[in-house]
Amino acid sequence: MKIVVLDGKMLNPGDLSWEELERLGELTVYERTPVDRVVERSVGVEILLTNKTPISAEVFSRLPDLRYIGVLATGYNIVDVEAAARHGVTVTNVPTYGTHSVAQMVFALLLELCHHVGAHSEAVRQGEWSRSVDFCFWNFPLVELAGKTMGIIGFGRIGRQVGNIASALGMRILAADTNRENPPELEDFSWVEIPELLAESDVVSLHCPLFPETEGLINRENIERMKRSAFLINTSRGGLVVDADLADALNNGRVAGTGLDVLSTEPPESENPLLTAKNCLITPHISWATKEARARLMATAIKNVEAFLSGKPVNVVSG
Repeated sequence: MKIVVLDGKMLNPGDLSWEELERLGELTVYERTPVDRVVERSVGVEILLTNKTPISAEVFSRLPDLRYIGVLATGYNIVDVEAAARHGVTVTNVPTYGTHSVAQMVFALLLELCHHVGAHSEAVRQGEWSRSVDFCFWNFPLVELAGKTMGIIGFGRIGRQVGNIASALGMRILAADTNRENPPELEDFSWVEIPELLAESDVVSLHCPLFPETEGLINRENIERMKRSAFLINTSRGGLVVDADLADALNNGRVAGTGLDVLSTEPPESENPLLTAKNCLITPHISWATKEARARLMATAIKNVEAFLSGKPVNVVSG
């Protein structure tokens, strides 16, 4: 049984082990694979694992031995699942590994917007505190979250965990989601539609999938609904935001600040206007990447392969 990992470095840069996967077959792990070398590296392979390396319809027609693709992520749009089904290839994903890490990142970004910890630490290192005539100083407005409203668009596992943390900080929670089953037992929680959520929230956090109906959700029109004092956090998908519209809003003071762990194109193009926008924190899509989350991802991915080999596949998205 030949197993190939096309882009293993993202999941495992060296702090995890492939040993359990090696027990399942003849394993080859590539750090990364250019699109034009996917077929070359996958000839004769029955089990293929990929994180962000795309598997197109053409690839399936050139790999007759391929039986299974394990996506090393929750989102699986990098695989042409319709082509996979036509060729009898099972495709699985890993749906739940990053809940706590992503929710934690939401508040890393949000608290930086509230307290500017990095900037104040650097100011101290530059001697501003030593030169101060007062016992303290602050170079930015400081914001307390207790009593403010957190609006969460997309109230699945991650959105609910964000709600739990926000509630613990004393925030009111508004949630917008097409599925309103099992409302959480939070002290101050309401289901609302997106326009109301945008208008009432002091913080808007995005946790919905990227579908045609959600693409460009944060656009000029919806930004106009938001409070000027509001913060926007996006740890979900970059395509939910119209980059130019958000950059204009930040530069014109229409939005107080934003924390983004995802962008519409990754890595970003150098001319992306958000890279130079005011009050804009951008991190390189790392909310999923704690060692703990990656260990859970790898463990589940291996269990997915084991389940497939036993004839009882789980976490199947196609096939």
